[in-house]
Amino acid sequence: MEAPITVDRLRFLIYSLKEKLWVKPLGFCLLSIFAVFLAKVADSTSLAEHIPEIKPDSVETLLSIMASSMMVIATFSAGTMVNAYASASQSSTPRSLSLIISDDVSQNALSVFIGAFIYSAVALTAMTQAFFNEAGLFILFCLTCLAFAIVILTFIRWVDSVARLGRVGPTLLKVEAATTRAVKNRIDSPCLGAVPQEQIKEQGTYAAFTEKVGYIQLIDIAKLQTIAKSEDCFINVTLLPGEFVTPERPLAYTNKDIKKDDIVSAFTIGEARSFEADPRFGFIVLAEIASRALSPSVNDHGTAINAISSITRLMLLWHTSSIKDKDGKNNSSETDANRNAQHVRKNEKELNQTDNDTKYDRVSLPRLSVEDLFDDAYTSIARDGAANIEVAIRIQKSLNTIKACFDNSDTEVDKDFKNAASKLAKQSYERAKLALNYAGDIKRIEQVYKD
Repeated sequence: MEAPITVDRLRFLIYSLKEKLWVKPLGFCLLSIFAVFLAKVADSTSLAEHIPEIKPDSVETLLSIMASSMMVIATFSAGTMVNAYASASQSSTPRSLSLIISDDVSQNALSVFIGAFIYSAVALTAMTQAFFNEAGLFILFCLTCLAFAIVILTFIRWVDSVARLGRVGPTLLKVEAATTRAVKNRIDSPCLGAVPQEQIKEQGTYAAFTEKVGYIQLIDIAKLQTIAKSEDCFINVTLLPGEFVTPERPLAYTNKDIKKDDIVSAFTIGEARSFEADPRFGFIVLAEIASRALSPSVNDHGTAINAISSITRLMLLWHTSSIKDKDGKNNSSETDANRNAQHVRKNEKELNQTDNDTKYDRVSLPRLSVEDLFDDAYTSIARDGAANIEVAIRIQKSLNTIKACFDNSDTEVDKDFKNAASKLAKQSYERAKLALNYAGDIKRIEQVYKD
């Protein structure tokens, strides 16, 4: 029995479709053709007795203007989008390209322009064949005016956003927004609804391998749960979304010899990593943007500092999620003791996920490695920005903030974040001392590190 589609898989499918440029234009083309034939339906009603007379010449003129101009505008918008994609790859990182492609404003603009062209071409062809009577002609005139209004409003909105499309600043915000969604999803479900792997006593005897080489983009935990129930076994998943898979690395272990192809089919493996189910990928892309900004050819430490600010906000999501009240807002009136107690209870709940919130009790999954997360986010920036005092200081301030925020509790979650921040702070400090030449700069970084 196949497992029902899960929220994670549905989210992944929707995100995958957003990356395809042809989806929305195809939808608008079908909608435009449907609108033309919808006007014909009015001819079978008594609407003609209550509407003003519309001359066919006026409708043909409007449609001719639209048909001759929309394809030019669509071609221009497509060329602008391609230039923006190239700019994003050169100025930020090629890994951010999927977010630029999935930009709703640009996709909607291109779709509206192509849809308007198809609508005008089909409507003109129908009119030349005397396809419409008075009522249909009136509805077609109204639809044409509506199409003109939509095209104009879309063009105005698109012009406002096209100047920023592919630029470093907006790209940085897009990456942060995508990573925020992934981080919040992982906070809500640390092990994707499965049993935390540290609570499993036995790994399992029988391993499942795949012949594919690539990155895990999605793990269908619901399907694995269904397989485990039908086979009366337990499945221990060894890899997380975003990890690189090769034929010698086991995807999962079972405590019973079952058909491994069913288990492998629950893993979606692709050539590239995905933002939706892989929080670490967002941190890697932010670090790549900062590293490119710090290259000698660019020398833009301001962008690197903005990337560090984004990373800091994302890291603190794990902290702020644990001190929010039931309404999702910070309770400013509670005492420090109550706030700390609430923080402890939240993290204890996450650490004991199997007691209350485990949806898939026959599947286990490892937790996200906090140390790997910090390594993805800070190591390359600390290396490339070691000789830049502004960047080195900002890294120390970012890590000091994280250490201070996660110093309110002795839970394992807080300890992991605090220890990882301390480790990266020390590494960044040592790199900066070796790279900086001016004694004053070394003294400044020493002061920030000690604080």
